[in-house]
Amino acid sequence: MKISLLTIGIPVCVILLVSIVAFARGKTVWRFLQLIGAVCLLMMVLTHIAEAFHLIPWMHWGESDSPGHYLDLSSAIVGLIFLPLGYWLHLLSHRSRGAHSGGN
Repeated sequence: MKISLLTIGIPVCVILLVSIVAFARGKTVWRFLQLIGAVCLLMMVLTHIAEAFHLIPWMHWGESDSPGHYLDLSSAIVGLIFLPLGYWLHLLSHRSRGAHSGGN
C-alpha cells in the first residue's frame, strides 16, 4: 500500500507544482480551476496516507459512511473534474485569443 502511495503521490505533487507555476505566470480563472483540482488530488493522496498510517483515527478511514470516506471521495471527484477542465478551458481560451489576434 505504501509503495502505491509513492507511485501516485509523486506524480500528483508534480502536477501540483506545475499548476502552481502556471497559475503564477498567468492568473486566470481556468488556471485557478486547474490549481484547485491539483490541490484536491493532493488531498486525496493525503487521506490515503492518513489511512495507511492510521492517523486521525476519529475520521474512521476506510469505513463506508465515515468522514474520511467522504473527504477522500469528494476530493477525488472535484480533482478529477477541475484539473482537466481548467487545463482544457485554458487551452480553448488561448486558442481563441490566438485566432482573434491573427495567429501572433
